[in-house]
Formats: sequence, C-alpha cells, structure tokens
Amino acid sequence: MSHPSSSLRRLVAASCLLASCGAFAFSLSDLSNQDATAGLKAALEKGANTAVSNLGRQNGFLDNDKVKIHLPSALEQAMPIIRMTGQGAQVDALVTDMNHAAEAAVPLAKPLLVNAVKSMSVTDAKNILSGGDTSVTDFFRQKTSGDLAVKFLPIVKQITDKNGLSGRYNAVMGQVAKTGLVSGDQSTVEGYVTQRALDGLFLMIGEEEKAIRKDPVGTGSAIIGKVFGALH
Repeated sequence: MSHPSSSLRRLVAASCLLASCGAFAFSLSDLSNQDATAGLKAALEKGANTAVSNLGRQNGFLDNDKVKIHLPSALEQAMPIIRMTGQGAQVDALVTDMNHAAEAAVPLAKPLLVNAVKSMSVTDAKNILSGGDTSVTDFFRQKTSGDLAVKFLPIVKQITDKNGLSGRYNAVMGQVAKTGLVSGDQSTVEGYVTQRALDGLFLMIGEEEKAIRKDPVGTGSAIIGKVFGALH
C-alpha cells in the first residue's frame, strides 16, 4: 500500500482495509482524535520506558556499543602518548566513570518523557503519524532535551568529579575549545557526558520506535497494533 497522506484520510482507509470486519471501522474524527492519539501515546510510553530501563541499569551504556561514551576524538588521538606516560589506567577509569554517570542520570528522564506524552496534542499526533521513522524520537527531543540537560548535568558532575582526571580534562579541553577544534559541550567532562547521555537516550528511543513501526502487532498492544498497523 502507498504511504498515508498527512491529512490522515488515507490512514483511515488503510485501517478499514486491514480490519477484519466493517464493524470495526471508525470515523475520521474517532481515529484522529481518539484512536490515533491513544495509539501514539501508548507507543511513546513504550519506547521511552524501554529505552530508560535499558540504559539506566548497571553498565547500560558501557555494554552497549551503540551508546557507549568514549573520550572526545581530540583526546582519543592523544591516547598513545597518554599511555606512554603511565596514565592509561586512569584514563580508562575516567571512561568507565563517564558511562556510569550517564547510566545514573538517565532514570531522571522518565517523568519528563511521561509529561511530554501527556501534553501531546492532536497536531503532534498527526505530525508523528505522517512523519518519518524517527518522528516519535524527534517529538521527544524537541519537547524534553533542554530540560533533560538541566537535570542530567548535576548528577553527571557529582560522579565525574570523583575522578581525579576530570579537573585536568576540563582545564585542557577548556583551552582546546577556545581554538574551535572541539565544540563547547566538550569543554567539560560533565557537559560532554550529559550531551552523550542525551544522544544515547534518543538513539535508543529511536530504535524502539523503528521496532514498533516494523512489527506493531508484536508489541502486544491492541491500540498500537491498530494505529501503526494501518501505516503499513
């Protein structure tokens, strides 16, 4: 079948064709305002909860190559020299601490993500349905990224400050940032880890969204299966 139009009219037609009986057909108003919104909210909650629980557990970042936080490239290039000076173990410990800091911060995202779901408007729902494979993730990023960064930063700083290298990292990277060779968010350990933690969170929400879109019935949710199934 062809992709649904942004008006959702063709989405309704697709839903009717997929329904096993005409008795289960809904009007445009029912689908756009009731079913579509309910289905999207269920999908949003599922994607957010799964991502948070997978990342916010022990080694949630360290054991996941897709989101593991490495040193900024400017420092990675200097690692051979750093190891020659006998500081390799300290740097490895800093990388471990950075990932544990992200893992500790991510659970703070859950209430903000839930609030974003509750605040979703019918317009938001239509934009998500007519958007691409990551429109759910884009919605979350737009609604929550600023507030999440504010919440994550002090938690991350509390953990990374315990590592003796964090202060030296900040001193060195602060100078490098002035040259424009690295972005501002890499100038401190806590800023860098906070941004990488957010990137990892939205990446994993995106993975969940793609899985839902690929197999909506497999989610076990009737409303997700109905709404996202109609998009196939």
